[in-house]
Amino acid sequence: MDYYAHPTSVIDDGANIGKNTQIWHFCHISSGAVIGENCKIGQNVFISGKVIIGNNVKIQNNVSVYDGVILEDNVFCGPSMVFTNVFNPRCEVNRNDMKFYRKTLVKKGASIGANATIVCGVTIEEYAFIGAGSVVTKDVSAFALVYGNPAKQKGWICKCGEKLHNTDAENYYCEACNKKYKIINNKMNCLE
Repeated sequence: MDYYAHPTSVIDDGANIGKNTQIWHFCHISSGAVIGENCKIGQNVFISGKVIIGNNVKIQNNVSVYDGVILEDNVFCGPSMVFTNVFNPRCEVNRNDMKFYRKTLVKKGASIGANATIVCGVTIEEYAFIGAGSVVTKDVSAFALVYGNPAKQKGWICKCGEKLHNTDAENYYCEACNKKYKIINNKMNCLE
């Protein structure tokens, strides 16, 4: 076993867990789940069997990652944030089947704040930043800073996590790390 799992965690046979990943107290990793290398899975996390998690992902305490969710490399999921996978759940209607699940994709380097809710069927692009307590109901652009209910874009954010400043309508920079950014074809691009 090339990963660490706390004795109170349940790792089902058939879960694929990468080297140096740490799984803490009271977690449940289902059969079929794929978790990359060097991940940190906090206390009381549930990961379903049709979930793919990249390398260097941090999932903080009390998060459930349901079927249909894909987390690329270097994603951060804050404490008690929520993923959904059925858009229109009803107790009386059985929708416990992948054909009813809407895919949610969180791309490389994105951060999701504590207590945020991600409604299924959205894509959160690279290095986007979702503020704590936000409710995301639509796709989020790369490097976008969004928050609120429903979440709305309030600015742009650097790879280092600091808010970007602009010199004009297309050119942005980070005061913290000096990276330069430019909007090209309505998309934010890091120039370094």
